[in-house]
Amino acid sequence: MAQRVAVSDGANKKVSRVRVVVRLRPYMGTHDEKDEGSCVRGLDSKNLEIINMRNATETVKYSFDVFHGEQTTQQEVFLSVKPILPHILTGQNASVFAYGPTGAGKTHTMMGSSNQPGVIPRAVREVFKMVKAKNEVEGWDYSISMSYLEIYNEKVLDLLSPGSQDLQIREDKDKNILIPGLTHTTITSFSDFDKLFVPASLNRTTASTKINQRSSRSHAVLLLKVVRTQHASPHRQQTGKLYLIDLAGSEDNRRTGNQGIRLKESGAINLSLFTLSKVVDSLNSSTAVRVPYRDSKLTRLLQDSLGGSAHSVMITNIAPEYKFYFDTFGALNFASKSKLIVNKPFICETVAVPALPVKRARDGQEAGRFGTEPQKKRQRDEKKTEQDGSLISAHLHSPSEPSVIDRLLALEKLVMNCGDKDKPGMLGDTDDSLKKIQELKEKQRELESKAMLYNRVLCERPGVKQESAFKNSLAPLQRKESTASKGIKLQAVVQPLQVSSLSVTQLQPFQKLAVVKKQSVCAKKKEKKLFDQVEPPEGKENCIEIGWESQLDTSVLDISKHKILQILNSGSLKELKGLQLIGDKKAKLILGWREIHGQFKKLDDLIKVEGMTGKRYPSFMKANILSVMGNSF
Repeated sequence: MAQRVAVSDGANKKVSRVRVVVRLRPYMGTHDEKDEGSCVRGLDSKNLEIINMRNATETVKYSFDVFHGEQTTQQEVFLSVKPILPHILTGQNASVFAYGPTGAGKTHTMMGSSNQPGVIPRAVREVFKMVKAKNEVEGWDYSISMSYLEIYNEKVLDLLSPGSQDLQIREDKDKNILIPGLTHTTITSFSDFDKLFVPASLNRTTASTKINQRSSRSHAVLLLKVVRTQHASPHRQQTGKLYLIDLAGSEDNRRTGNQGIRLKESGAINLSLFTLSKVVDSLNSSTAVRVPYRDSKLTRLLQDSLGGSAHSVMITNIAPEYKFYFDTFGALNFASKSKLIVNKPFICETVAVPALPVKRARDGQEAGRFGTEPQKKRQRDEKKTEQDGSLISAHLHSPSEPSVIDRLLALEKLVMNCGDKDKPGMLGDTDDSLKKIQELKEKQRELESKAMLYNRVLCERPGVKQESAFKNSLAPLQRKESTASKGIKLQAVVQPLQVSSLSVTQLQPFQKLAVVKKQSVCAKKKEKKLFDQVEPPEGKENCIEIGWESQLDTSVLDISKHKILQILNSGSLKELKGLQLIGDKKAKLILGWREIHGQFKKLDDLIKVEGMTGKRYPSFMKANILSVMGNSF
């Protein structure tokens, strides 16, 4: 069998920061209608600057791992990617992906042409060169396979098998991303790769827009898998993966002129790139609880590349024309955030474990398990016997039946002392005694049932006071404790208050107690109870509320009305919203009416405000008067 292990590069687990490379596309006059020139300029091999749109006299400077200017060749771009390739030969993962706006040269950087091959063909050729050199020195066998897919409208399609349907992205028990059903083809040379890659690239979805004649409408992912197996024992096997990704560019539909299907494609592209930016922000945030890898299939595939277990290089392609200023500025900001991401690479290794010792150990475990089962059964039986014996002993030594124990001991002594001839007679007497005891118990049950029936009849008979069937002259609390109830705690039973048997004078103390409790409630509950007292009875909702003010104190009522009128005349928007039944809209209407007509001379003038007619004004008055009175307590 095999055992999967994770091995770090050294004694301590190493980390790898995402390497960011920026490439500036050559200036194209066809994209610069106003002939404004370039908005981006390189300073050296790592630094560049871009014009500040808010102040044309200033520039914004950026620093990256590598900066490639307009005259950079494809080979120079590949050399900035090459250092991560040896990791895949030692069971680690690596990732290279191109990011940038549409028309910035991502596909040219990754794919290239027959005369100027891009990063993908150069990387594959370099992998075969390294494998060939390793085979001559080390005792390992190498196997290389490839897969090629695209993410189009959030669907994963197999480019090596064009007729395939949407594939699902899964995760195994070791947190590795995999795609069931994806074609894996073994290749032994670069020519085998070229025969498969070129036709499959033609299956990728492309279309023409106003900015780009051959615009990529999907994200393309090439997976190169390298498996090496050790010749000698313990026959270790290490698996490394290389992801080469050409992302579709973000698009501004106002410039591209997308409509119909093109518009839907650009929406899916922009949404996946927006999710990618959220993933980067979450990885850089120390307070992020969840990284949204699962929000998009693109970020799901890039999970190892960003914050995962891969050595990653991001090639950011930018355009120099002012027409692409905002796209270029956004891409540079995204690249600045991406270079802060830290990955944790590890070696994915499978070690062959001898099967025989494992089988013997398993057999020993099974033998031990089966051999201990009879012993465990005997222990359970012995434990059960001990428990039964303890129960019998506890029953025999129960203090509630001392006479039974004495009789049993006397019977045992009598049987032991008698001769063999007298034993049958003694046993017969014992059986007769047991029968008599059983008969006495049955008679006792009959008497108890009759007593219960007699009590039930007395309770159901009208005019008869309920009394116990067994009278006792002693008061309940003065009852003497019997010898049989020693050690048992008595529980007091509180009987409910029988109101029907109390006179009016006896009920007065309880009524006074209820009044005291009512007076001890908080002010808000007082306000609610007062509000409930003046509300009309149920079934009269449509009646006009008349006369409820007469139930209140006149002086308090006048003070409350004066306070409400004062708020209406001089209150701010916040204070008006603090009134009952006045929201934001009503408060603004009151302020508008006050600016046009002046202050309210009386509260009835509030009816003139829009929305305060009908039943709303009486409800407003009652609610606010009671609220002011409740707050004044």
